[in-house]
Amino acid sequence: MELKTPDQLRQMRRAGLVVHAAIAATLAQVRPGVSTRELDAVAADTIRTAGATPSFLGYGAVEGIGGFQGVTCLSVNEEVVHGVPGDRVLAVGDLLSIDCGAVVEGWHGDSAVTVAVGAVADDLAALSEATRRAMWQGIGAAQLGGNVADISAAVERSVHAEPASYGIVEEYVGHGIGSAMHQPPDVPNLVTRRFGRPSRGPTIVEGLALAIEPMLTLGDPDNHVLDDDWTVVTDDGRPAAHWEHTITVTARGLWVLTADDGGEAALAELGIPFGPLAD
Repeated sequence: MELKTPDQLRQMRRAGLVVHAAIAATLAQVRPGVSTRELDAVAADTIRTAGATPSFLGYGAVEGIGGFQGVTCLSVNEEVVHGVPGDRVLAVGDLLSIDCGAVVEGWHGDSAVTVAVGAVADDLAALSEATRRAMWQGIGAAQLGGNVADISAAVERSVHAEPASYGIVEEYVGHGIGSAMHQPPDVPNLVTRRFGRPSRGPTIVEGLALAIEPMLTLGDPDNHVLDDDWTVVTDDGRPAAHWEHTITVTARGLWVLTADDGGEAALAELGIPFGPLAD
């Protein structure tokens, strides 16, 4: 696992704030009639204006294959994750996941939100909120000396405590992050699948940064990849939601690198110490 110095974590915080700004700018343009390609252009402009580099554009490129064709992953309704920006036009009642990454001085930030397009059905709004709650419960479980499985267990517990039943996507997980967007360790959203029980897996130590990202479905979580080799959709065609933040744990507490306030307000609601590094 890559452990960052305090200065490197500060660079990741800079990247995290660029990601936050890009998502905020994109959210401001979400409306019926806009295409995902148009939204992607908004994020691209925000990232480049900040002097940063998009993490996703060209990701996965190998000889003869250009990699991901977008600055953001924009996933609508049945699209779980990795939706490629294009000609799909948003309509009232859609659920949209905006996933964005940026690099500053070689250090990455990665975050995602799910937003309603106009008025949405109550069950879709509840799905998104359950996913957001699960993310924050997972974040709140991260502590020095604990284990990655504690995060997984907290996400799973949160989902199972919801009044409605949701599918938890197993194949796509959180991850370490730093000088590369995806690094060890994996952060699963089902503890029983990977670790068997809590208090297993890699130990959380100072300098480790993690992206925590539950993905829930309104129906069955089984999924497949479309012919574009990127977009993941539910097998039953029912909607999904996705929330994500990049975090680190300092000696003082938790620091959410991709939250505008560093996570201070949400952590206070959970009764968890907020622990940013001093500038």
